[in-house]
Amino acid sequence: MRRILPALLLICIWGCTQRQANTVPPWLSQGTVTDVYDLPQIEQTGEIIALTLTGPDTYYDYQGAHLGLHYLLAEKFASSLGVRLRMEVCRDTTELLQRLHAGTDADLGVLPLHQDDSLADSLWMGWVVGEGKPQLLAALHEWYRPQMMADARETERQMLTRRRVTRRVHAPMLSRGVISYYDELFKRYSRGIGWDWRLIAAQCYQESTFDPEAESWAGAKGLMQIMPKTADHLGLPRDQMTDPEQNIAAATRYLHELEHSFNYIHDRTERQNMVLASYNGGIFHIQDAMRLAERDNRNSQQWSTVREYVLKLKDPQYYQDTLVHYGYMRGTETADYVDKIRARHQEYIRKVRQ
Repeated sequence: MRRILPALLLICIWGCTQRQANTVPPWLSQGTVTDVYDLPQIEQTGEIIALTLTGPDTYYDYQGAHLGLHYLLAEKFASSLGVRLRMEVCRDTTELLQRLHAGTDADLGVLPLHQDDSLADSLWMGWVVGEGKPQLLAALHEWYRPQMMADARETERQMLTRRRVTRRVHAPMLSRGVISYYDELFKRYSRGIGWDWRLIAAQCYQESTFDPEAESWAGAKGLMQIMPKTADHLGLPRDQMTDPEQNIAAATRYLHELEHSFNYIHDRTERQNMVLASYNGGIFHIQDAMRLAERDNRNSQQWSTVREYVLKLKDPQYYQDTLVHYGYMRGTETADYVDKIRARHQEYIRKVRQ
């Protein structure tokens, strides 16, 4: 067990991305040291462990990828040390500091200290490490540059605004009565889970526009945009992720697995909506939204209601609620994802026989 004595080093990173020109790394220290777990031990284990809070500027899960301004910074710092980063989320600042104080395995904490809402282009954050890590502190001094905060913010902006999936855009239908080249595969694998094959076709168009070579910035591949870790879970070899049949077969297995998690929802359409939302935004975020709806005495088994809470998970008063286990969510895309699939499914129903 690593031990970090109660004395802590308070590191304040003033990230005014446009206004600040401070050239002195803002590391401040206080207290005394009697025990350490320092940089050599971190390098030996090959891992640096950071504690943080969920939020748009700290750390959050987005479509199977990790994002957040300070997560990106911490990842760059870990890379500069030649180690991997493990980020662990705490419920609040008190828990984060208590874990550091108690000697829980951790090397630093990343937490918001203050944010002035009147400065739209400014962010005030803090990094906290034990004073028993002078070599880690020295590495931070050497690594830090004032422009890094702005650079990280720009990197994240580009990741979120650039074209999310590199793909060749195909028509939503080949001809009347024929949706795609993969209709027979949709029919074959939809039968195993009892879904309308046209619904899976509508989802496929939303994911990749029927391009088997499509690849997202986050690493999702193929017709149904399966993430590498999900492929591993489903038994889909990574070198077969772009194979149309293997990709569709794995995706339907995943849809079936997700649907089983919502088997208490009796209405099939509502259950499928939860599955589609989970496929896009992650099942744990959807379950968070459902818990909030239930707390407010709303129908937590109705997508139109849960959709409202998916959108609310971008606000601190919701994603910091004790009922929320997986924190901040960029819910707009997930809400649109379900809406667009359902609209296209209705179009396919009108034009293509079952």
